[in-house]
Amino acid sequence: MADESEDYIENRTFDEIQTGQVAELQRTLTRDDIALFGRVSGDFNPAQMDADFAREHGAKGVVGHSLWATSLIAGLLANVLPGPGTLYRSQGSTFHHPVDLGDTLTARIRVRERRDHRVVVFDCEVSNQRGEPVMDGVAEVVAPAERIRVRRADMPDISVRHHDSFSALIDTVAPLEPVPTAVVHPVDQVSLQGAMEAARDSFILPVLIGPEARIRGVAEESSIDLGDTEIVDVEHSHAAAERAVELIRQGRAEILMKGSLHTDEVLSAVLDKVNGIRTARRISHVFVMDVPTYPKILLVSDAAVNIAPDLETKANICQNAIDLACTLGVERPKVAILSAVETIRPKIPSTVDAAALCKMADRGQIQGGLLDGPLAMDNAINPEAARIKKIESEVAGVADALIVPDLESGNILAKQLIYLANAETAGILLGARVPIVLTSRADSVRTRRASAAVSVLYAHRLRQGLMPKDVA
Repeated sequence: MADESEDYIENRTFDEIQTGQVAELQRTLTRDDIALFGRVSGDFNPAQMDADFAREHGAKGVVGHSLWATSLIAGLLANVLPGPGTLYRSQGSTFHHPVDLGDTLTARIRVRERRDHRVVVFDCEVSNQRGEPVMDGVAEVVAPAERIRVRRADMPDISVRHHDSFSALIDTVAPLEPVPTAVVHPVDQVSLQGAMEAARDSFILPVLIGPEARIRGVAEESSIDLGDTEIVDVEHSHAAAERAVELIRQGRAEILMKGSLHTDEVLSAVLDKVNGIRTARRISHVFVMDVPTYPKILLVSDAAVNIAPDLETKANICQNAIDLACTLGVERPKVAILSAVETIRPKIPSTVDAAALCKMADRGQIQGGLLDGPLAMDNAINPEAARIKKIESEVAGVADALIVPDLESGNILAKQLIYLANAETAGILLGARVPIVLTSRADSVRTRRASAAVSVLYAHRLRQGLMPKDVA
């Protein structure tokens, strides 16, 4: 056991262990834990590494990150009771409930019996923060015969990620009042669970809009508790999008969340000239990205809606990104207008647009941010690259937002960050009367929760009247 200074961990010998003794610990599951578990074990099976995949393809009750619960038991045995010097003989485990990122697990072991040859049998159990059983089983170990002390300072400190901005984001949203949200056509497991997870965390008050029988069928099949959540029964996805927009116009919802339907169907209802919720601002999409190798949240826009934006549209894209960055707590967002080079070249139209956008910001046509461009990708996000290129700028190397030349380049950039740099992403559509959670049907529940959290922050900012008049 640890001494008073807690500088050491110390074991219990076989002779000191008594039947009925108990030890426990608590840990919260992070992306570091999952990545390290996969790296050390060599097990990258998505049924264990990806809870969403496991829910979709695995048996009920045996889902993602289950084996992490067993590792907590191993940690208790190795570090607490008996502690250093313990040798594992066997472990039998049964898994009962899913474990998600952010869940806090309590692992508990109890001495069942002592046997010859220093063998100790433990009853083991793990539960989550809601008291639901995650795992139970029996472990047999050989307890040490002699006292062993290990300095904590000598134990390895291993990390694969510098920060977890999404956890901080979710913590920021937690104390806020939940926002009424129109969830459009949530007829698959991921979109329905994403909405209900956000509701469980008190981010949103969802109104589910779609075929009620299909929604309830998905809930039953995926063990999703709908409770008393309101369901607006409509026949198909087009009708669901139109009804969601109607609820927003009536003031019954302040966020629109896309479910299992095409983006075009949502935008068609949003942009309808008679019954839509468009504003004077051009709608654009913003990726909110947590990149492990970048020290802060990075916004990328527009990689999903505007295919080949003209100068006026790019100005709106910049303004939307600035408004979102301010919502996320950035006092004066640094906005890098990307191109292939950092000098103005008439044969590269994006460099000319970048220069014009910076001048528009100087003249107050784009407000609230600090713009610079054209900037190449390296000198937009790397201070050393900017220094080598002799770029003197408050934006270069430390950008909060990247404005891409067109949808193709933006889509490529975002996917590179996701698949090559292990970035986590949230997605939001801005420029309408309310924020729109416009995630992909392939997005994970965690991504949808983060997107909901961003939208909740933005909706509260709208409530406070802190947005420009063209979107308020």
